[in-house]
Amino acid sequence: MSPILLSPRGRLVAVFGGGQVALRKCRHFAGFRIRVVSEEVLPELGELADEVVIDTIDRDNVLRHMEGADIVVAATSDHSLNDMIRDTSMSRGIMTNSAHGGGDVLIPSTLHRDGWTVCVSSEGRVPAFPPYVVERIDSMLGPSYDAMLALLVDLRSDIRDRIATQPDRAAFLACVLADEDVWRLLEDGEREEARSLALERGGLR
Repeated sequence: MSPILLSPRGRLVAVFGGGQVALRKCRHFAGFRIRVVSEEVLPELGELADEVVIDTIDRDNVLRHMEGADIVVAATSDHSLNDMIRDTSMSRGIMTNSAHGGGDVLIPSTLHRDGWTVCVSSEGRVPAFPPYVVERIDSMLGPSYDAMLALLVDLRSDIRDRIATQPDRAAFLACVLADEDVWRLLEDGEREEARSLALERGGLR
């Protein structure tokens, strides 16, 4: 498996199913255009989706409901139906996630922070494992991590014209990340002091 992060950019996700599993999948794809196809749809799904198609799902109409989709999600409660949706989608080269496995898109558990994301997957083997790891990571990574990212973004802009080459700029930012004194200031909420120290130790002040 090769993990990636995919920008929504108007991409369409066709979700087959209208229950809790489909709702969880749709929440993951927030920001994408979402088409939900099912005979019955939870009200929450109707609020998330851009398009709700009330219809049966069978071999005769599944292709029509996949039309224009960049990603297909098989999220019905019927194992054999999900297999049919998955096989039909993948045979046409559409990226596919299936609630019962076998697709080429796995949906990880995610920790979203301000400007950064951590994803964890067990590669489909033990679904209970990723959310547990994400919860542990969330408890370990305090607000100073958000502050460090904000500092690095600020410094990256500031040093663009002051450090000549990209490798040297990358080395400077790596030194900031490794500086325990900068981390300590950020943990204490002293963001301006942390910035000043980073510039001073980089020879820029």
